[in-house]
Amino acid sequence: MGPLEPDPAQLLVGLLCFFLIFGILGRIVLPGLERTLAARRDAIEGGAERAEEAQAEALRTLAAYRQELAAAHHEAARIRQAAAEEGAALVAAAREEGQREREELVRTARARFAADQALAAAVLRENVGTLATDLAGRIVGEPLDSFTTGRGSVERFFAER
Repeated sequence: MGPLEPDPAQLLVGLLCFFLIFGILGRIVLPGLERTLAARRDAIEGGAERAEEAQAEALRTLAAYRQELAAAHHEAARIRQAAAEEGAALVAAAREEGQREREELVRTARARFAADQALAAAVLRENVGTLATDLAGRIVGEPLDSFTTGRGSVERFFAER
C-alpha cells in the first residue's frame, strides 16, 4: 500500500469522521459564530447609527435651547425696558406730588405768616398806645388813663405811617 492507494476501511472511517465533524461544526459551532459576528456587526453599525441619531438629537436640542435662550434674552430686555419706563413714570409722579405739596406748604406758610403779622401788628398797636399813654402820663406828671382821645391819637399816628 502506498500513498496513492489508501486502505478503503481507513478511507471510509476518515471520511465518516470528516463528515461527522463537518456536520457538528456546521450545525452547532458555525451558527453560534454567525450569531456572534452578526451581533458584533449590529453593535458596530447600530452603535454608529445610534451615535448619529444621538448627535442629531443633541443638535436639535441645542437649537431649541438657543432659541429659548434668545427668547429669554428678548423677554428680559422687554421687562427691563418696561421697568425703566415704569420707574421714570413713578419718579415723574413723585416729583409732581412733591411740587404740589411744596406749593401747598408755601401757601399755608404765607397765610400763617400774614395772619401772624396782622396779629402782631394789632398787639403792637395796642401795646404802643398803652406805652405811649403811660409815658405821656409820666412826662405830664399825672395819669392819662382817663384821656379818651389817646386812643384816637395812636390810631391817627399809625394811619399817617
